Parts: sequence; C-alpha cells; structure tokens
Amino acid sequence: MPFIDASDVRIHYRFDGPENAPVVMLGNSLGTTLAMWDAQAAALAAKRRVLRYDSRGHGQSAVTPGPYTMTQLACDALNLLDALRLERVDYCGLSMGGMIGQWLGAHAPQRLRKLVLANTSPQIGPPELWSARIEVVRKEGMAGIVDALLARWLTPEFRARSPEAVSNLQHMLLAIPTIGYIASCAAVRDMDQRADAARIAVPTLVIAGTHDVATPTAHGRSLAESIRGARYFELPAAHLSNVEAEAAFTQVLAEFLDP
Repeated sequence: MPFIDASDVRIHYRFDGPENAPVVMLGNSLGTTLAMWDAQAAALAAKRRVLRYDSRGHGQSAVTPGPYTMTQLACDALNLLDALRLERVDYCGLSMGGMIGQWLGAHAPQRLRKLVLANTSPQIGPPELWSARIEVVRKEGMAGIVDALLARWLTPEFRARSPEAVSNLQHMLLAIPTIGYIASCAAVRDMDQRADAARIAVPTLVIAGTHDVATPTAHGRSLAESIRGARYFELPAAHLSNVEAEAAFTQVLAEFLDP
C-alpha cells in the first residue's frame, strides 16, 4: 500500500484513474477514511487521476499525539502533494475535509485549480459540544458515539432503505483509532476560519445538504457568500451528501471540475 512520510506523520494514500490525467484530491470527513469516496472515485477515474488519502489519525495513516490543529491537517495535504510532486490539483473535501480545503484556498491558492467545499463550515460550535464528545469517546470508545453520528450523517429515510451503506459507515467509524478521533475533534473544535473565507480566490463550489444538522444550509450559504464568485448547490441529503445523494453529488462535482 502506498504511504509517504510527511513531516512527523506517515500518510496512507491511493491513486485511481489514468496517470497523465488531471488530478483531483479528495479529503475525508471526521470519523471516516478514504473509502467514503468510493463511488465518486469510481466515476471520476474515467477521466481524472483521483488522489485520496486518510487524514492524520484516521484509517491507515499514522496516529500521532494530539490535539491536532486545522493548520496541521492542511499541511499534511500539502506535504502529500509535495511528496507526489503535484504542483496544482483540484480539491474536494467534505466536513473536516472541507475545513482543510478552506485553509488551502486561503493560504495555498497557488496549489489549487478549483475547490469544492461540501457539508462544511468555517466554524462549528459550541466548543463545549466537542469537548463533551471527546469525553464520551475517551470513556466509551467510538462505540459510544456511533449511533448518534449515523443519525446526524444520514436521514432516517436513507438509513431505512440503504442498510448496506449504513453498515459500511458503522464499521468505518468503529475502526477509527480513538486517539486519532479525539485529536481531530480538537482541531474542529478550536478552528475559526471565518476571516479567511474572503481570501479564497480560486473557483469554488459549496455543496450543502438540505437536511444537514451538523453543518446546516445557512452555514453553506454564508460560506459561499463570503467567497467571491463561489457557486452554491444544495442536495436533498443530510451530512454525508456524497453517500446519501451519491449520483447527484458526483454529477455536480464532475460538471464543476470540467474545464
């Protein structure tokens, strides 16, 4: 399996698609792995070189001592691009992956061609909510929050009609290292990128989910309004819109990335 050593962490990554095609980099959400993008990777790989990776503390990437910061997680993405000698890519991130994308758009725009920010926000509070979640995970492990997270990630209707997708996400969550999840929760809790949104100058698409309670549509609209020229698109889904509205998400993503 491909790994790179980026600064103080070993990052697991995967390529799909033709070697000489334009590269799109996909950033995972808190509590998931690069497998959350399986459907999009399969579709995009027909015309693009798809780069996925497990963020620090998740999947097969290394778990380093926390707490993490959003700057640290974004620099992991930059270090991965450097190690793979990729000067400029399209980037799509969901939730925490979208927070990383916001940082890249504001601080490293020269590395991006287009930017997609899905089901995300420049700040998600209150901090006490995250600290309480950290304490539950510290005491009970990932099993202590898995049901509550699945209820936030997916609508009841989708959970009822797609048990296999729910089961896959449940297993993914339970396999996330407790220390890595807690450290990443701290990065989300302590993040405030509201002043940085206006600095994003690359073509940007913001995707929101109509039924998303984690990052509501008001967050998505506000984010899009803060970024000059950004487009806004809303899907009939909860937080993991790329899973719940798989075909529509993939279509709008592919259309936006096309030259």
